[in-house]
Order: sequence, then C-alpha cells, then structure tokens
Amino acid sequence: MSQLVEPVVRHWDFPRGIASVCLLVRFAGDHGVAEDQVLAGSGLTAARLADAGAEVDARQELRVVRNLAAALPDAGLAVGREYHATAFGIFGFAFMSSPTMRDAVNLALRYLDLSFAFSMPRALLEDGRVRMELDDTALPADAARFLVERDLAAIHTMLSELLGSQVPLLSLELRYPEPSTVEEYEALFGMRPRFGGTGNIAYFDASLLDEPLPLANPQTVALCEAQCRELVSRRRSRAGIAHEVRERLTRFGALAEGMPGVARELGMSTRTLRRKLEESGTSFRALLDEVREALAEELLTTGALSVEDVAIRLGYAEASSFIHAFKRWKGTTPAAYLRRS
Repeated sequence: MSQLVEPVVRHWDFPRGIASVCLLVRFAGDHGVAEDQVLAGSGLTAARLADAGAEVDARQELRVVRNLAAALPDAGLAVGREYHATAFGIFGFAFMSSPTMRDAVNLALRYLDLSFAFSMPRALLEDGRVRMELDDTALPADAARFLVERDLAAIHTMLSELLGSQVPLLSLELRYPEPSTVEEYEALFGMRPRFGGTGNIAYFDASLLDEPLPLANPQTVALCEAQCRELVSRRRSRAGIAHEVRERLTRFGALAEGMPGVARELGMSTRTLRRKLEESGTSFRALLDEVREALAEELLTTGALSVEDVAIRLGYAEASSFIHAFKRWKGTTPAAYLRRS
C-alpha cells in the first residue's frame, strides 16, 4: 500500500481564488450579516467579488473569516458544508474525476495551494487507518476554532461527494472545549467527537482509499491536472512579493520608511512594486495595515510600552491616529483591549 504524499505547502499564507470569499459573503447574507460588515477591513469590494477570475491574498480572506466568526461564532460546521467540489473550480473537477480516493487525496495534497484551507491538513497511514490531522497552530485565536470546523466539514463534504456516500469516521478528536450541544457534529460526522484533545485528528478506514470513484475519468483528470499545474505555477510565481514586503515591514525602522524604502530594498521602483502587489491581489497599504495590527497586539500585550510609545514605533505621527486605526481593527480602543486581555 503506497504512502500518502506530503502537502505541498505548510502554511496558509498563499493566494487563492475569489470563490471562497463569495461563498462566505453569501452565507453571511443568508444569516442576516450585511456584506459591508463581513468585508470590513479586507480591502475587498462588491465589484471585486463580481470578477469570477479574481484572486485574493490569504489575509484578505482571513479578515472576512474573522468578521464572520465574530458575527456567527458557531457557524463553522455549517459554512464548511457549503464547500462542494464546484467551489474549487478546476481543482475540484480534478479531484472528482480521479480514479480512486487515494489518487484524489494525493492530488489534493500536491495542489493544496489551490484550495481555501487555513488549518493545514496532513494525512498518514497508521495500522490500516488514515489519520487526518488539521494543524491550527499558525491561526489567530479569534478564528482558529471556526476555521478548523469549517475546513474539517469541507473536507468531509468533499470526500463524501467523492465516494457518493457518507465517509464513516472511526474517531474524531478536537482541541477545543466541548460546546453546549454536539448534535450538529453527530449529524455531520455520524459520531460524537472527543473534545479537549491534543490535536484536531480524524481517523477513517484505509480500505476506502482504494475504492473506485463513480465519476472517475482518466482523460478528464489528466486535462484538469495539467490546468492545475499551470494555475499553481502562476500563483506561486506571484505569491512571493507579498511575503517579502511583510518580512521587510517587520524590520526595525521599515514602517517609517514606507513604500519607497521597501521598494529600494527589493531593488525596484515604487511603481513596479505597486503593480506586482496588485497582480498578487493586495496592496502596500493593506500589507502595512496588516503588519501594524499584528505588531500592535504584540507590543501592547508585553505591558512594557504605553499607547503613545506603541504609536511611535508603528510610524504614527500622533497617538490619536493609532487609536483610530486600532478601533477599526479590533472594534475597541488599545486601553480597553489591554484591560480585556
């Protein structure tokens, strides 16, 4: 029995198609959450969502997820059940037309950066069972549980569609405390999970891996995989610029130098940097905002600096400008955030 492949990416910070954000916005609207509320702080607009070929930075989708999780904290499983094969475009069709479940899982792990995953999956063979683990250690605390539930439900939904029947789990362990009701878990997974575990781990029978799939088609999967290779190659070639900008913005003094300083370090003009960031689905302003938010949390929670000192270190001319930005990020003032922390 052959092993399952290692996932091609180990972190969720890769560009992705717009389809997942559109799905999240539709779900929010169906449950009474306004589009403006769920898109707040993401830099995305209704016009952008209308472009089916658009790509977004992972942190833009993460902002949408965090907004949705704040409004509907118990909706992770329900959202995940909306992720059918068609939501993944050509990647989903490649998945569905694979000869066996093993081929489909291996294809999914090889092209994981064509998915919408945030909690990074890993699949291993253990004693006649498949151990599927979702790593949430790199996720922000306010969205981690929501995303694990969403991703787990999405994977289970896809695998069940793949086989044409429900995938029976042998066991399911989750890191989080047990909620007030587990009926939704039991209805979706056919069993009661064990909560408060050491990880997010599901097991199912390895014999399912070699089941022939009802929609298997060798010509279709070959065509789809070729298109997946081309798409992922384009995305990977563009993904590096946002990461490089973030890396430089976290260095001491970079925030004050702004875009010209970062462009100079990268050996390009500000115009070229702006164009490259637009092509990767983000902007310098969005990345600057993102880095400032992360650094603000880190600097404030140390307790060693005043709000005024943090504002200066983040490149704000006045503390009032920082306080205004912080309220936009967190919905509260830095002082209130510290008291709550």
